[in-house]
Amino acid sequence: MDIWHIRGGRRLCGTASVQGAKNAVLPILAASVLTGCETRLSNCPDLMDVDGSVDILRCLGCRVERSEGGMYINSSGPLRSTIPHDLMSGMRSSVIFLGAVLARCGEAVMAMPGGCELGPRPIDLHLSALRDMGAHITVSAGNIVCSGALHGASINLALPSVGATENIMIAACRASGGTVITNAAREPEICDLADYLRKMGADITGDGSSTICIGSFSPKSSVEHSVMPDRIAAATWLCACASAGGEVAVDGAVPAHLVPVTQALREMGCTVDEYPGGIKICAPDRLRAPRPVATRPYPGFPTDAQALLMAATLKAEGTSVFTENMFESRFRHVPELRRMGAEISTEGRVAIVRGVPSLHGAPVTATDLRGSAALLIAALGAEGETVLHDNCHLRRGYEDPVKVLTALGAEIR
Repeated sequence: MDIWHIRGGRRLCGTASVQGAKNAVLPILAASVLTGCETRLSNCPDLMDVDGSVDILRCLGCRVERSEGGMYINSSGPLRSTIPHDLMSGMRSSVIFLGAVLARCGEAVMAMPGGCELGPRPIDLHLSALRDMGAHITVSAGNIVCSGALHGASINLALPSVGATENIMIAACRASGGTVITNAAREPEICDLADYLRKMGADITGDGSSTICIGSFSPKSSVEHSVMPDRIAAATWLCACASAGGEVAVDGAVPAHLVPVTQALREMGCTVDEYPGGIKICAPDRLRAPRPVATRPYPGFPTDAQALLMAATLKAEGTSVFTENMFESRFRHVPELRRMGAEISTEGRVAIVRGVPSLHGAPVTATDLRGSAALLIAALGAEGETVLHDNCHLRRGYEDPVKVLTALGAEIR
């Protein structure tokens, strides 16, 4: 358990640098076992979820060496096909190893994945797609057992799942024949994975659109790749500035990746400017409520930023409305925000925030990664000290948040 002490009421000023993207590096780490090659990654974030993936890679038989901001992976040796429960239970994204291990070994055995409790997030789309590609799959006693040689297929996803799209892309690289994914996810992290796979020797087109085609695969012996910037971390620092007040430049943020978030912040009265290599925000003395926010697949408003923006609206003049369309249990941070004086009501997938003049520090407990970040954002804009009890959620997704925020003038330990 981490315990964070945040004393609010201090305006944030300065520059924050964006880390490499958690949601981009994790599928890349899984894909590194597709063939026996060497991978050198730069801009690799130092996160607990990355630690978990490294543990899985080493369990599979890979050699992994880490340096500041970098990672070397050698998967040329024999690859094991089994991942035990203790390594799978820590994060939802561990399921992305399924397609990679199956494609490389012809078999895979792993426990059902864990991760944040955000409501039902079945992996049926992953399993159905792999079955369409020739895999024989059974799920028994909490284990997934797969075997079979994979072949190309035409796969139409019932919804544009990021994880399922990534699993199919990775597995399809070593399948015989071509694969076409329709209704594919379009997130920037999909494009980053495609770039990495192309460097490995894959023929991939259409990433960033709803139709992705994977053709031939000519494996390379070594790959170098720089992980894209983390758009959700960038959104976190922008929303933190909106909550606390001040003026912050976010170096490394890609404006095109954050349009729905920056649009909402502008509606709240913030001045948001783009500059070569980043985004700058200047927050007014009093925010106003934005237009209703509804989470959607990319390029819509990201579900991972919903709690972050909500925390920034708590003192905004007027009423803010949030509709969560992606996950059923993504308002678990709301009762904790109420402890700090927020006025929020929820009904089903809708949350209504009525702005209050001020917030006060309080003891709060985080239940998931982005909810923890939301409590941190609210604490920065509150009066007095907030004590955030956090079961290591922040360190799963943010690289040294104390260093980032203290450099901006926050009081946090």
